[in-house]
Amino acid sequence: MAIKDLKPNTNASLDDVTVIEKGPVREFSRGGQLGRVCSCKIKDATGTCEFSLFNDDVDKYEKGDRLKLIDCWVKEWNSNIQISPGRSGKIEKL
Repeated sequence: MAIKDLKPNTNASLDDVTVIEKGPVREFSRGGQLGRVCSCKIKDATGTCEFSLFNDDVDKYEKGDRLKLIDCWVKEWNSNIQISPGRSGKIEKL
């Protein structure tokens, strides 16, 4: 699948994307659990979108890394497509 084909409220896999921006790490609390999140921007040959890294993944990936995203969750926020691993998704470094 390509970034241009992502649809909100679906699962998607992207075979080869590049992290082109990595924002600051923020802490959050959900259900009494503390966590960390970092917003990134990724690209492929068809476009760009936002990508969220959570907890341990925040430290694993950097700007310039090529990734394979498997079974990740797609949503729309402020008219922008965003993708994140969600509960079942996986990230592989290429």
